[in-house]
Amino acid sequence: MIKKYLHTRFRVSDMEASLRFYTEVLGLKIIERKTSPRGSELAFLEALGTGSEIELCAFPASGNVEVPEDLVHLAFQVENLEECMARLEQAGAPITEGPIETGDGTRFIFTEDPDRYEIELMHMKH
Repeated sequence: MIKKYLHTRFRVSDMEASLRFYTEVLGLKIIERKTSPRGSELAFLEALGTGSEIELCAFPASGNVEVPEDLVHLAFQVENLEECMARLEQAGAPITEGPIETGDGTRFIFTEDPDRYEIELMHMKH
């Protein structure tokens, strides 16, 4: 029935702050920006040429976003975890957990975007 996974929408409080985080800190690429028929500001970002997309949606009339802890998280595989940690530190983004190493040598950290969506960055040993 399902042919392909396309994207997931995350509502954000401040589109420009979120775009700075996802593009400048995480390195995602904006592939489209538009306004929906109801007036939501939308931005589609691609994760490193994978074809996987995230849709950010700002709709100020609905108020600020309040993300409960452990509700949802995004996970990305990275080339160099130390480089990611340095970029997060330079941007003032918190490392909320880690670095942690699993039994197979995979290392990961967690951080948060401006609305406190959790983001896992993983360096796979294999």
